Amino acid sequence: MLRTPSPDGLRFAFGTLTVFPVEVTRWDRDAARGGMLCAPLAGLAVGVAAAGAGLLLLFLGAGSLLAAVATAAVPALLTRGLHLDGLADTADGLGSGKPAGDALRIMKQSDIGPFGVLALLFTLLAQVAALAQAYDGSWARGALAAVVSATTARLALTAAARAGVPAARPEGLGAAVAGVVPVGGAWAVAAAVALAGAAAGASLGPYDALRTVLAVAGAVAAAELLLRHCVRRFGGVTGDVFGGVAETAATTALVVLVLG
Repeated sequence: MLRTPSPDGLRFAFGTLTVFPVEVTRWDRDAARGGMLCAPLAGLAVGVAAAGAGLLLLFLGAGSLLAAVATAAVPALLTRGLHLDGLADTADGLGSGKPAGDALRIMKQSDIGPFGVLALLFTLLAQVAALAQAYDGSWARGALAAVVSATTARLALTAAARAGVPAARPEGLGAAVAGVVPVGGAWAVAAAVALAGAAAGASLGPYDALRTVLAVAGAVAAAELLLRHCVRRFGGVTGDVFGGVAETAATTALVVLVLG
């Protein structure tokens, strides 16, 4: 039976996934389980801050492009760039074409290779372009896109931490959270995020409600494809893979939200 996450789980989520001044008091598997179940709540807070930055610039007279840049920058700042760094390292590991052990060593190096640079470049360009298009639609659609993408990015972490997904290394944050979330709990959280997104989108119209649900579903599906590929290539997940999964989900959600 799925238990309600404790305050330790909330502290774990905000203390490990954001720069908010929250002290993580427990690092055991129970706290990690609660933290990964609460990950979308940390994403919600990040998304609200990102939307606030974009709306502030619009209020001050900036155009949609500058608002989009600010909106994309806030999640990077509030995570110390860890997810983007994970995306770059994962791209370098996958792009190397080397066996799992060598690829994992490449991912641990402090520098960023050509595959990582390209992954960062095109991911950030896609995020900014999609956010600018959303803000062009209306300030409300831009704000909704910011919140949905950030929340869905952390939902992808919940799904990636489900039981049955092994860790590629015995140490690190990836190993600390790998397999801690019950499968049923992961999909229950996914359903809750989709329903909440639909409710938020419904304030803009029925089509926006449907599109928001499709954005959440598409983001989870894209993240799942990357997750499975990484498990096949590396033998499991790492902290870098979690970062790559989160950025993949965030970008996919933004793209789906501006289609049609």
